[in-house]
Amino acid sequence: MSRHQFTLLLAVICGIQTAFSQPASPAPRPNVLFIIFDDWGWQHAGAYGCDWVKTPNFDRIAKEGVLFKNAFTSNPKCSPCRATILTGRNSWQLEEAVCHGGIFPPKFAVYPDLLEAAGYSVGLTGKGWGPGEFKLEGRTRNPAGPAFDEHKQQVPTQAIATTDYARNFQAFLEQRDAKQPFCFWMGFKEPHRAYELNSGVRLGKKLEDVKVPGYFPDNAVVRGDLADYAIEVEWGDQQIGRTLEILEKNGLLEDTLIIVTSDHGMPFPRVKGQIYEDGYRLPLAMRWGKGIRPGRVVEDFVNVRDLAPTYLELAGLPKHPQMTGHSLAAILGSEKSGFIEDRKVMLVGKERHDLGRPNDWGYPVRAIRTPDYFYSHNYHPERWPACNPETGYGNCDDGPTKTWIVENKGRYYDLAFAYRPEEELYDIKQDPECLKNLAADPAHAALKKELRARLETLLREEQDPRVVADPAIFDTYQYLGNRKNKGYAEWEARQKVTPLPK
Repeated sequence: MSRHQFTLLLAVICGIQTAFSQPASPAPRPNVLFIIFDDWGWQHAGAYGCDWVKTPNFDRIAKEGVLFKNAFTSNPKCSPCRATILTGRNSWQLEEAVCHGGIFPPKFAVYPDLLEAAGYSVGLTGKGWGPGEFKLEGRTRNPAGPAFDEHKQQVPTQAIATTDYARNFQAFLEQRDAKQPFCFWMGFKEPHRAYELNSGVRLGKKLEDVKVPGYFPDNAVVRGDLADYAIEVEWGDQQIGRTLEILEKNGLLEDTLIIVTSDHGMPFPRVKGQIYEDGYRLPLAMRWGKGIRPGRVVEDFVNVRDLAPTYLELAGLPKHPQMTGHSLAAILGSEKSGFIEDRKVMLVGKERHDLGRPNDWGYPVRAIRTPDYFYSHNYHPERWPACNPETGYGNCDDGPTKTWIVENKGRYYDLAFAYRPEEELYDIKQDPECLKNLAADPAHAALKKELRARLETLLREEQDPRVVADPAIFDTYQYLGNRKNKGYAEWEARQKVTPLPK
């Protein structure tokens, strides 16, 4: 072999060794399509075993990507949950934004702005952050991004929003710079109330197929209400299907990280706005053809505050110093199912949601969830948990189920609206609907003490004002929602008016 031939051979061998020694090139930064339902419960998807609410497109994303079994909101109400999503912080770390219908402080960075500054095209259709006030100190657009809401569509019920989410997404794609990755927020207004009464049956739902949770009476009123809710969930799922078609037609499907979730549980008593399993646990599935091995199921406990740092890491950006969530990038890139990073604890909580107590007081709660148990601390058990009876239990959306429970009182009323003890403890594996409070059981005293101490330690680490500063600050935050015929002060004013005799 000549010296020249030997040199060439050596170069080839070194090249092969170098190729094998180098780590695989990371997938290029993905497009980000975030799809969020308004008031969709985690248990109402085929991927989670539900057979009476049909969600084939969510199920497809779960099958072709990853399904999260333990995803949670930080606060089960629209504004605080969405603020957490945008900022990557727990809601009690967001000052006024911890409340529903309050202020979104401009001091907090949001991931759409950060990605836009890094070269992403950003857009929004439907419901972004809200309700509340965000136009402060120069902010002119919703924190979720600039709106694309021009296109409307025909809808199957009188209550479903006419927003054509998919067509608006297409309009966004048509105007963006195709050389830039995109970050788009698609905010369904479904299945938020109100519903068209009996639309579920009219559109083919059978009441005998509906599964009624144990905290509701099993009767035709409740089954009909749940069927009406299911129709709106299915409508949202259809919009996902149309959106996937648009991505496929534009050759963008495999390059796009698609996230589908909700802000909290369904708009029914004891669920939306309340600190129980079906209120704070979320559906969550993600698909990214070039970055997620399909067919995986993740058990790790994840929170919506983990989404923003995930997007930044996948875009090649550093985690913003304000963000307290933890990126899911390693979980998404893993080959495994089950517990991947051993995340096995979660905090949830709330302050003021809607009006209906004296002085606009809230109902503060903090809670800790582990794989086996759920412990919550109700800081003001002398207050009504869903707002006062005389103001209509304002922290529960009106609907047939609510009306039936309020009018009939009894066990279901106590579960949804009555005073609650200071402490609650539930065995999640044996009692996932949180029906049997174990907090007063001597056999669970040591466990309760342990969970309470762990909760307080974690809240102190997060500098939650409820435990480290002045908890009264939360009741001073301004309510900026529609006050017409709402709230305790408004109720008091109406009592002083004596109608003149006709």
